[in-house]
Amino acid sequence: MGQVTISLQTIKDVLFKGERLSLNEEALFAVQESFDFLKEFSKNRVIYGINTGFGPMAQYRVSYEDRTQLQYNIIRSHSTGAGEPLPEVYVKAAMIARLGTFLQGESGVHPDVVKLLLEFINRDIIPFIPEHGSVGASGDLVQLAHLALTLIGEGEVFFEGKLQPAADVLKRFDLKPFEIHIREGLSITNGTSFMTGIGLVNLIRSQQLLNWALVASVMVNEIAASYDDLMSEELNAVRRQEGQQEVARLMREIAKGSKCMKKRESDLYTGDVKESIFKHKVQPYYSLRCIPQILGPVMETIKNVERVLVNEVNSACDNPIVDVKSRNVYHGGNFHGDYVSFEMDKLKIAVTKMTMLVERQLNYLFHDRINEILPPFVNLGVLGLNYGLQASQFTATSTTAECQTLSNPMYVHSIPNNNDNQDIVSMGTNSALIAKRVIDNAFQVMAIHFMAIVQAVDYLKIQDDLSPKTRKVYDEIRAFFPVFKDDTTKYNEIVQMQEYLKKNII
Repeated sequence: MGQVTISLQTIKDVLFKGERLSLNEEALFAVQESFDFLKEFSKNRVIYGINTGFGPMAQYRVSYEDRTQLQYNIIRSHSTGAGEPLPEVYVKAAMIARLGTFLQGESGVHPDVVKLLLEFINRDIIPFIPEHGSVGASGDLVQLAHLALTLIGEGEVFFEGKLQPAADVLKRFDLKPFEIHIREGLSITNGTSFMTGIGLVNLIRSQQLLNWALVASVMVNEIAASYDDLMSEELNAVRRQEGQQEVARLMREIAKGSKCMKKRESDLYTGDVKESIFKHKVQPYYSLRCIPQILGPVMETIKNVERVLVNEVNSACDNPIVDVKSRNVYHGGNFHGDYVSFEMDKLKIAVTKMTMLVERQLNYLFHDRINEILPPFVNLGVLGLNYGLQASQFTATSTTAECQTLSNPMYVHSIPNNNDNQDIVSMGTNSALIAKRVIDNAFQVMAIHFMAIVQAVDYLKIQDDLSPKTRKVYDEIRAFFPVFKDDTTKYNEIVQMQEYLKKNII
């Protein structure tokens, strides 16, 4: 039998479309087989976390009579998180990641753990998980301990919008708290699932942002009436970078049918151009012209993040590893979060660069002396009396600046701890949380950018000349964000725009 694989599309469907996860008996076979083998193998053998203490306490043997209590002790003693609770979607993604680990059949856990975890996921029972506590070395010990706490009927969960005792919610659905069999306390708390879960949502949101950056970039070039060869196949093919070529191809698809963009062949290559000073720019600014070259590496980074995270979801990331095939138990460090940590740092850098591109395009639209076709701040009212989106630029600029500061790497900030047992750590969950902040910021900047884009389209009256795809976006936005001339507050509209951007292109 092959190992169970959870795809990214399945994760998206569960997190954002209300789909349920299902497991057949075959999927649970490897879990049962691993448990049965460990139960027999662990007799009269010294195995970490079964009859020894944890971490630097591994040198102390634990008596047979205390083995069950040992597992409860790690759950309770490590439930020490602090800070705000993680939003529900990130916790749900982490539970899916933990389920993926157990389904590999390398953890020696009882199948009842898998079944109860599945019930939590499908019933939207979301454990209370504080943001802070993980150094990402033995994985996310603290956050996973809070998860384990709810599985044994302790701690608190969010259900139907309210924080309430886990025991009460379990009782409501006639679900029994999990009882320890061999090593489930350690196995649940030991692994990379929370940094991976946060990373999965970051990945999905980054994919959305990239798609919107492509749409926005085409629309800005439509507004500027740019020459379309910046996205031509011939130009981009001679630079052997796959991301650049793919970005250019997607831009051509989005721009197909547009009447806004110019052709050099008909404007500049006719042989009868008489101008000595060209009113229309022969080449636009880099933020309009170099989009394939800028977003190409962003796209490739996001694709690699997807590869790493999907692999991580479908990996055994705890310790020790219970290998039925070789009839052995192996001790090592599969819980170490460097893979996820490094990718989250790369992702936040990529998203920050994308945000910087968007902010520069926004500045192009706002700066009348640069674009030479629009009023200042795409102000459709009375200049001097009205202010258009002038103050919105402050928000976009300050938010972009915060992204730049947050882009310093977390991956290299290891601090030894745990009596120096964990002498080099990944800080993977911190890295994922900072990437989350950068991504949230990027949506704010993108929202303001699209507010400016549709105002510019209305000022130039080019709605009917947009490509079918960009016209569709324009119409959808104008359905909830009408054209405006008078000054009104915009903070609610920024929130609405973010919600629109997040609900589309998944």
